[in-house]
Amino acid sequence: MDGVRLDKWLWAARFYKTRSLAMEEIDKGRVQVNDQAAKRSREVRLGDRIRLKQGQVARTVVVRGLSEVRGPAPVAQQLYEETPESIAAREEYARNRRYLADPSQAIEHGRPTKRDRRQLAEWQRWSASVDDLGGKR
Repeated sequence: MDGVRLDKWLWAARFYKTRSLAMEEIDKGRVQVNDQAAKRSREVRLGDRIRLKQGQVARTVVVRGLSEVRGPAPVAQQLYEETPESIAAREEYARNRRYLADPSQAIEHGRPTKRDRRQLAEWQRWSASVDDLGGKR
């Protein structure tokens, strides 16, 4: 086997759960082969350097094996070798991720809690205003 389609190889190497996801990421320009923009039908060969982005993490791998079929994870890990720079960057991101702002902390007012709803119901029950009386006295 001389080469394999890029989308099939990314799926077989378990970088993406489905071939459709692999094709979408390639079409969005998030995958490069040998520092060039790639198309999904590009042939991947042994020794090619693939840079891809998974979420916030960018990974760089070197192709060590070719496969068109998706197998078990240990077999898929033998299809590539991650570069030391990529491993270091991924570990650094994992260390720094806990210092990033928690998205739930950015929400000032969300859905009311059960306690909030009870307080609101209690307030509405005892608050009689002139408007509630129809404006007549």
